[in-house]
Amino acid sequence: MRKLRYQGWAIAWTGVILVLCCVKIPASSGSGFFFEGFDKLVHLGFFFVLTVLLFFGRILEKGKYDFRFSSIFKIVFITSFIGVGIELIQWKFFPYRSAETWDFVCDMLGVMMAVCSYVLLHKSDYHEKKA
Repeated sequence: MRKLRYQGWAIAWTGVILVLCCVKIPASSGSGFFFEGFDKLVHLGFFFVLTVLLFFGRILEKGKYDFRFSSIFKIVFITSFIGVGIELIQWKFFPYRSAETWDFVCDMLGVMMAVCSYVLLHKSDYHEKKA
């Protein structure tokens, strides 16, 4: 329970994702704001931000950047569990939404983008050279 208090932003963002992924959106007509593929881009962005917030909570908890493989694996596991859960909820409970494999693929692309960003930005000694 103690570790969860550092994940407040990530938990709140997960709630936002859940609500927005279950809302009915207008059919895409190829023009306007909701273009073809808009849904996939949204999934990618949602999960990129979620992963960044999970890493941020982890940094707050440890008081430093943590590069252990187990930490990264846990974050990837948590986000994939949330992604699958959202797709199952859309499939079972919302007739106007559907579970799509490509939504989950885009979720995981967003996660991998955040993981790569975290590793590249903080694994390097750039922040130490700057000081």
